[in-house]
Amino acid sequence: MSKRLAALVVVALISATTPAFADLRSDAKAQVEFGIDVAERGLWREAMFRWQRAVELDPTYAAAYNNLAVAYEHEGQFAKARQAYERALKLEPNNVQIRQNYDLFREINDRAGQSKDKS
Repeated sequence: MSKRLAALVVVALISATTPAFADLRSDAKAQVEFGIDVAERGLWREAMFRWQRAVELDPTYAAAYNNLAVAYEHEGQFAKARQAYERALKLEPNNVQIRQNYDLFREINDRAGQSKDKS
């Protein structure tokens, strides 16, 4: 294969995958927004489902992992919440909102763990 043909193939592949990724991110954002809407109405299990779907669609979507972590935390699934927060921070280590949520989560859960140890 000539260098020119190889370059055209690479450009074609990049062009072909970019819209698909954009569509997945768009679909994931729609799931996140719907999840926010239902969470605001107290429907946490539905919100959790939507945010799980968002991270399935786009595993690089840090905000979706953050929201999923909040839902897990709300539902008492603390190990899953920790994993989701850590994944979100791995994707966006400088995201202040995710860092604040995770720090607060750790502070509350570490304190709760200490009080359980003392009883």
